[in-house]
Amino acid sequence: MKYLFQFFFAVLLLIVNSVSWSACPETPVKYSGQDRVAAGEQPWAVERAFPGLDFWQLTNLAQPKDDSDRLFVTEQCGLVRVFPNRPDASEARVFLDLSDRLNNRDNEEGLLGIAFDPAYKDNGFFYLHYSASDPRRSVISRFSAQVSDPGLADPESELVILEIPQPAGNHNGGQLAFGPDGYLYIGLGDGGWGGDPLGNGQNTATLLGAILRIDVSSAGLGKTYKIPPDNPFVGTESARGEIFAYGLRNPWRFSFDMAHAQARYSETETVQPKGPVEIWTGDVGQNQWEEVNLVRTGLNYGWKVMEGSGCYSPRDGCPTARLELPVHEYGREDGCSVTGGYVYRGNRVPALTGTYVFGDFCSGKIWGLNYDGTSVTYKGLLAISGLNIASFGQDSAGEVYILSRNAGIYQLSELDSDN
Repeated sequence: MKYLFQFFFAVLLLIVNSVSWSACPETPVKYSGQDRVAAGEQPWAVERAFPGLDFWQLTNLAQPKDDSDRLFVTEQCGLVRVFPNRPDASEARVFLDLSDRLNNRDNEEGLLGIAFDPAYKDNGFFYLHYSASDPRRSVISRFSAQVSDPGLADPESELVILEIPQPAGNHNGGQLAFGPDGYLYIGLGDGGWGGDPLGNGQNTATLLGAILRIDVSSAGLGKTYKIPPDNPFVGTESARGEIFAYGLRNPWRFSFDMAHAQARYSETETVQPKGPVEIWTGDVGQNQWEEVNLVRTGLNYGWKVMEGSGCYSPRDGCPTARLELPVHEYGREDGCSVTGGYVYRGNRVPALTGTYVFGDFCSGKIWGLNYDGTSVTYKGLLAISGLNIASFGQDSAGEVYILSRNAGIYQLSELDSDN
């Protein structure tokens, strides 16, 4: 009876949320809250980074390497907006409107991710991760900026790179990012509902429940991407070669440490990254545990055999051999949906240099974590923001931004700072 009640409650929650995630408003809802929040005894405050800008249903923030010092954000309803990376920015211009071709009926569908080609300055290419319907699917597409006006994208330039069938409207993942090796990484959830009823997390014959790694820089005739030859499941029977790692429930947000990625790509050559590729990943939990994983090639991160470091299915005595445990986990006393962040490499708050900053959508808590390659050396609560933290972003200078679902973009600042 307990689990039947939980099931019907989850269905009700999905229905309620699906109503609230709607079409783009003609103008963003004006934020009426505080521009700076300092909570309790925590060492940091959160303050609006761009007080003159308002957004609706923020999902992602990215910056291209084109020397323009512009930031781009995605809104779940289907808009990509662009604005100057200055605190006094007063307008976030619509760069691209995809609202006519995406599906955002359910609370985890819509325009979910953006990544700029490493050679964006020369080719104007960028990639979007969005949900579509009839049939329900995740779409990874390439678009181009207009040559005549780089402040606008060409909506007719879409090249569909990859489409992944989705059985449900939740656990779609959504992150896109180019790694230090120049390849495109894609985060996909287990396909939805609850408890992974289709068993996708442990099934390498499907792309769901995994982080993918593909080469979009060149492809053969009639192809939109290539599978890198060193991907871990290349040549493995019945396994998808695109998979980089698997056993993930919903890796909503992941990132690479800039210290391992800087200057890895140039116009004339691709340079190997410093050491193995590692991906900081927030994997949203089921009923008990939220995970922070350091994802590496070919590894199995346990879902749905495990949730966090404990057994999920079966509840006791689950086979844990060859399963990777999270670097960090937390329970329901601290939140209900982890939002993966970034390793801080900026200059605004030097005390956080090298610290992985992440948060929780439900509680608004923001933590910092340091990892020496084998164990966590520091984990602390940085701030209680009072925000629904939908995502984090990072600019080319290493500054980290906190994206509230409907309350704008924030940054951490020291309590005695005048920044």
